[in-house]
Amino acid sequence: MLNYHHLRYFWIVAHEGNLTRAARKHNIAQSALSMQISALEEYLGQPLFERAGRRLVLTEAGHIALDFADAIFAKGDELLGTFGRLAEAHQKVLRVGALATLSRNFQVGFLRPLFADPEITVIVRSGTLDELLGSLKLYDLDIVLATGVPNRDHATPWIVHIIDTQPVGLIGQPRSDRYQQPLEVLLQREPLIVPSPESTIRTGFDALVHRLGIRPRIVAEIDDMAMMRLVAREHNGLAVIPPIVVTDELRSGMLVEYAELPELVETFCAITMPRRFPNPLLRLVLPGHTTPE
Repeated sequence: MLNYHHLRYFWIVAHEGNLTRAARKHNIAQSALSMQISALEEYLGQPLFERAGRRLVLTEAGHIALDFADAIFAKGDELLGTFGRLAEAHQKVLRVGALATLSRNFQVGFLRPLFADPEITVIVRSGTLDELLGSLKLYDLDIVLATGVPNRDHATPWIVHIIDTQPVGLIGQPRSDRYQQPLEVLLQREPLIVPSPESTIRTGFDALVHRLGIRPRIVAEIDDMAMMRLVAREHNGLAVIPPIVVTDELRSGMLVEYAELPELVETFCAITMPRRFPNPLLRLVLPGHTTPE
């Protein structure tokens, strides 16, 4: 088996470039360093250094060994930081994946408890649900924000936390002729801005108009909620959208909700993986989430 003490002594000398300086800096006898490196070279069957005056220069084999040693000892530091909580900065970073089409207002509201602590760093990555869940499985993300509940099985044991459910409404610019109109009339008469067919909202909307026997006049299909928000502000049509997406516009009167679509809701969820050592910052955004002491 590889002797990691030998490897560490080699790693120290390789970064110092001088045997005497390395011995003095790390309080190790020079003879001990030399013997350990010789033992490693014998084990690997390759010379790792060659002399250039007073300096030790890595051979080709030495460069390869140093690349591996750097990776090995970096992982060791990461291991200590994870289990011993030695790296304070590591505890103050939460890596969040967010569905690219997700409401920005929902994201900000969810992350708001983290913003109160200036020492916390929040890293947000956008992508498709498959991309984000893949990163979650590989420990590159701590949590994923999405709409709807992903499929799960024994190979993908997601933990899905339902954060909120929001009704879906018909929302547009204020116009007097729209007030007091029945939902069926608005759906039949007005130009509509709707989510793309892949959206759970769109699935429910299509079922609703089918039940009502209505053929809606769809003028735009948009899969990004931020873009839908902008189009709702500029277009004279009605948007099929959760009110949370346009909270500021509704508050200011720029947009008006004319009707709530029956049985249509948008489910906002946070997805995590079962971890023996989850990120402790998750407790700030998921109050029921427990982490080991």
